[in-house]
Amino acid sequence: MVSEMTDLSISKNDRSHSKLITLPTILTLGRVASIPLLVATFYMDGWQGTAVTTSIFTAAAITDWLDGYIARKMKLKSSFGAFLDPVADKLMVAATLILLCTRPVKVAALAHAPWLLIIPSIIIIGREITMSALREWAASQGSKTLEAVAVNSLGKWKTATQMTALTILLATRDCSHGGPAILAGSGVLMLYIAAGLAVWSFVVYMRKIWKVLVR
Repeated sequence: MVSEMTDLSISKNDRSHSKLITLPTILTLGRVASIPLLVATFYMDGWQGTAVTTSIFTAAAITDWLDGYIARKMKLKSSFGAFLDPVADKLMVAATLILLCTRPVKVAALAHAPWLLIIPSIIIIGREITMSALREWAASQGSKTLEAVAVNSLGKWKTATQMTALTILLATRDCSHGGPAILAGSGVLMLYIAAGLAVWSFVVYMRKIWKVLVR
């Protein structure tokens, strides 16, 4: 009897462990682990550093989509994965924005106004911090309030625009390596569009839960 109970306990632990460490979760953990490498390669001189940094960020952006797709397709969703995925995304984006602000893209417009990158970066990071706090509060209020702050189409467009902008800015951050200045400028413009979408989606979320928030 004791042996059967022990076997049952081991079986439960194995199932719990297999649900915790799934392929989507491994991909997400890989994104978190790649952040120090992103930082290290960002400060490497030469086109090799630019290429490696851009490749790391691009791979992270692809796995961001891939882990969600695999989790839905293979029914490998887990509470740990649901918690870790947005954390990994926010860490990667925040780290990249901060890096770009410490060494601005070398385009004519930013040469005279390096703060142009700082404005959308503060907006995007500030919005993510506020949304994290808002979703944590919504979770304590019940399922209906939490549904009101679920990711909407605006949020998805913001993420897609933001990832595209950051990829362009990383790839063309030093135009002396042959990157066209107009492409770098388009990356800056897209970052402002992403910041605008971030504010817009935040306003939409707030309108949905304002009455609950102020009662």
